[in-house]
Amino acid sequence: MAAVALLRGAAAGRGSPAWHWRPSWIPRRCLAHRSGLLGDNPEDGVAWTCFRLDERALMRVRGPDAAPFLLGLLTNELPLSGPPTGAAQPSARAAYAHFLNVQGRTLYDVILYGLPESTEEAPGFLLECDSSVLGTLQKHLSMYKIRRKVTMEPRPELHVWAVLPRAPHIPEAVPLEERVEATTILTRDPRTVRMGWRLLTQDDGPALVPKAQLGDLQDYHMHRYQQGIPEGVCDLPPGVALPLESNLVFMNGVSFTKGCYVGQELTARTHHTGVIRKRLFPVRLEGPLPANGVTPGTLVTVTATGQAAGKFRAGQGHVGLALLRSEMIKGPLHIKTSESQQVAVTALVPDWWPTAAK
Repeated sequence: MAAVALLRGAAAGRGSPAWHWRPSWIPRRCLAHRSGLLGDNPEDGVAWTCFRLDERALMRVRGPDAAPFLLGLLTNELPLSGPPTGAAQPSARAAYAHFLNVQGRTLYDVILYGLPESTEEAPGFLLECDSSVLGTLQKHLSMYKIRRKVTMEPRPELHVWAVLPRAPHIPEAVPLEERVEATTILTRDPRTVRMGWRLLTQDDGPALVPKAQLGDLQDYHMHRYQQGIPEGVCDLPPGVALPLESNLVFMNGVSFTKGCYVGQELTARTHHTGVIRKRLFPVRLEGPLPANGVTPGTLVTVTATGQAAGKFRAGQGHVGLALLRSEMIKGPLHIKTSESQQVAVTALVPDWWPTAAK
């Protein structure tokens, strides 16, 4: 309850899309300087921080049947494709979704981008996925292709960048404009405004963003863990993670009105029953950690009773994600490491989550 109260108190002055969450044990200014999101000089003119995500890869899917083909496999609607139009919202150029197996469990998390060279007769999309499963994803798509007129090919020449305001608590001092070109796409991250923008390009990312600097990749992962954003196979183990427990609804990653797709039945039934007992929560770890960090799958238990509350999923330093029973997050909780040490676990609720989740 204390953690929730702290978060709500920090969010009380939401007059702008400021990013209020920060670890309570680190002063705001110290955190910003440590993470590299702020320059050493507050007046240095830096407005954005760019993180090159080499663990993310891109695949192009295009052809006359590309749209119905993907709609039958993804949890969400597709983004706009074709030449940019003044009426289109920036968020409409990208969409977040999961590919599921027939049991309704997540296989791959993806961000989709509409290609500007698309036509109504031959739409095209870029799929951003974990680079370690690029080949597996291509085989998965090929298995369902059958006779559809669609082609899939990796795009290794394009790099994925995350673009965040220089400090989470500062609104966008220098506004960005959507950019959709043959070799460059800049659009808002469709999951939440807390994740800034996504940039796909062959070129140097910071050179394409006004008043930008290069950031440390570890700081990007710490930020998204603090916001409760899973990304990639470490956070979403293929065939294990359930999409609604993985905050898919919060991240605008599922449509409950679209046509059928693989794995839809369990997802729709769970949604309509309204019962989601476990969820991926941001967690803070306090205490000495093993040299290699906490092992994924380590049990999280209630300190007073020893009752299992869930499992640690993944992390970066002293922040991470854990799949926990919602009624037990008030704790206190702990993890026993392989060295038989006890690490205190505090579950946190990001202030951008819906009220029902707090």
